[in-house]
Amino acid sequence: MRQAVAIGAVGAAAPSLRLAAADVAAAWGTRGKGQVAVCAPDEDVLTLSWLAIVRALANAGLSVDQVDGLWWGTTRPPFAEGPSLAMLGTALRLCGDVGGALLSGSSHAGMEALVAAWTAVAAGSARTAVVVAADALVPGLGTSAESRIGAGAVAFVLTAAPGPAVLVSMTQRSRPVLDRYRGDGEDSTRDVYDARLFREDVFLPMLTDVATATGEADRWSLPDPDGRLGAALARRLGADASASASAYAETGDAGAAAPLLGLRAALRAPGRAAVVGYGGGRATGIAVEVGDVVAGCADDLGAGTAVGYAEALRARGVLVASGEPVPMGVPPAGGMFVRGGVEMLALQGGRCVECGTLNVPPSVHPACIGCGGGKFEVCDLARTGTIHTFSVNHSMPAPFVAPLPLVIVDLDDGARVQFQGLSEDVPSLAVDDRVELVLRRYAVERGAPVYGYKVRRIT
Repeated sequence: MRQAVAIGAVGAAAPSLRLAAADVAAAWGTRGKGQVAVCAPDEDVLTLSWLAIVRALANAGLSVDQVDGLWWGTTRPPFAEGPSLAMLGTALRLCGDVGGALLSGSSHAGMEALVAAWTAVAAGSARTAVVVAADALVPGLGTSAESRIGAGAVAFVLTAAPGPAVLVSMTQRSRPVLDRYRGDGEDSTRDVYDARLFREDVFLPMLTDVATATGEADRWSLPDPDGRLGAALARRLGADASASASAYAETGDAGAAAPLLGLRAALRAPGRAAVVGYGGGRATGIAVEVGDVVAGCADDLGAGTAVGYAEALRARGVLVASGEPVPMGVPPAGGMFVRGGVEMLALQGGRCVECGTLNVPPSVHPACIGCGGGKFEVCDLARTGTIHTFSVNHSMPAPFVAPLPLVIVDLDDGARVQFQGLSEDVPSLAVDDRVELVLRRYAVERGAPVYGYKVRRIT
């Protein structure tokens, strides 16, 4: 690596639901403590990643046209095979020629994304890079992982320019062992086969080696896949792992995002911070010299909405009502999505060159709704506005979840557009409320997720 690489800012996101471990334990006659974050039916790794990146760029004071590359690490991207990275980049309004890569396949993917982006910036092939790690794993029913596995996302802005924290060293190790995994065609992640064998012969010796080679640090982010191994590793090292412990307490084990969420917490004070990530037989240790508090490292992730075990299973798609969901009837690879995909994901409108009226979406309006003109300039729409009016549907066919608000919003740029709202906002929605638009998953059609924007009330 030829030039120093700094962490300029951080952004993080947690899903909107929280499940108490005690509720899981009660269902199986066991014990549990703490909580895990769970995605609502319209949230997934892409929507979480989008929000984390939006926050990171805002904390860095950067616009999207200043980003040269996007590196995304997630155990399971929204498309098992498909345009995951392209969709995330488009929703962020990144340029079509932006570099980067999608890393996946294990909970080590977030660390791999950080290493890849670091290498690119250090080599000069990118000046400003965004790294995002996210996961929303589905644990096996009745496994100990059910009260431990959560969800979340974290994004780092890396730059060749001076910054508050500098990446200084990296150590990596590999061993061909089967730890937590998911078989082909399976939805849930399997736990380790022999917990004691994994602890004594794989996890502790391998990660002790990596951490020792990484060097001394004031604060550590250490992996903790079962709620006990992190503390055991910290005792061996004599390390302060309170940063990662606080991250696990907020979201549970967020898979590929877990080590970097812990690093985010470790960047809150000057000194030497270090992170160790593990998954799929791979381990990486990275040391960071923190000269000043990194912007965004202390942002609140939100408490979320408490839900019971059954509701969490429904949200994860494990508990599914019998009967067929009502399809959209529009193939996600059909003409509407091919021709209008960018304007839907990037949230674009067509401004009439004759009268200035914003037409949304432009592909649906060949003639201006204001004057009938046929010439438009495509522009990015505002992502904030005011509620003009709304209605609430209390009976919706699957896959939609009631109550579902339908909200007409006057965006700050003058466009008037209808969006879905968030169910949790229903009790407090009112005309003239200030709102923002957030990316959410509308449906899964023919195995493909379909994304769009929903209205979230600004409190």
